[in-house]
Amino acid sequence: MTHFNIDTWRAWAPGLDSPDDWRTWQHAPVRLVDNGEQPDVSFLPAMQRRRLSRLARMAFHVAWPLAEQHPHLPMVFVSRHGETPRTLAILSDLARNEPLSPTQFSLSVHNAIIGLWSIQRGDTSEMTALAGEADGLEQGLLEAITLLGEGAPAVLLVVAEETPPALYAPFIDDVPFSYALALLLTPGTDWKVQLQTGSGPRSEWPHALNLVRALSGGQTSLQHHWKNRQWNWSLDKA
Repeated sequence: MTHFNIDTWRAWAPGLDSPDDWRTWQHAPVRLVDNGEQPDVSFLPAMQRRRLSRLARMAFHVAWPLAEQHPHLPMVFVSRHGETPRTLAILSDLARNEPLSPTQFSLSVHNAIIGLWSIQRGDTSEMTALAGEADGLEQGLLEAITLLGEGAPAVLLVVAEETPPALYAPFIDDVPFSYALALLLTPGTDWKVQLQTGSGPRSEWPHALNLVRALSGGQTSLQHHWKNRQWNWSLDKA
């Protein structure tokens, strides 16, 4: 069993940004129309903004406000699918025997976002990029809690997925719409997560969105299943 506190959190999806937006959505969750809306990253210089993909903008948008009071903050970034539009563009160039863009390639790798984050913030704290399965949220949580156990006063956990290109739609069925969630984790005992062996129904929503629903609605427990793993979340409000 793991213990931790969620000091604060922030989430984004097309048309959903503020806590009030998410509270409204959690009462009647629906699949959002994703027209490629770009989250606001105006806190960055224009030259730097141009280097960011949509996935990177999503991650920066939710994470930056949480990190403002922490100049040195370890980070765990989780994305199951990563930069699918960039990857598809590179594969398309290969299929047409066209030369590859070194910039496109360097920004398509899974740890590119945390590299850009480190550069923009001037922060050389430990940072990790994970590509978990459907329970990537929990896998990233374990990594973050390990950092807390090693003495970090706070750790930033970011989970982000972008709606994949249409070509990938038959193969990627766990991204109902683009979303990003950032959690500022600190040592404590408010939240507990326990892993058990056991199967169960697959949730309609990704684990990260289910957690946003819980946080928005004051829910004190939730359960996530993936394959033979059962993750039990509980909040001690005492």
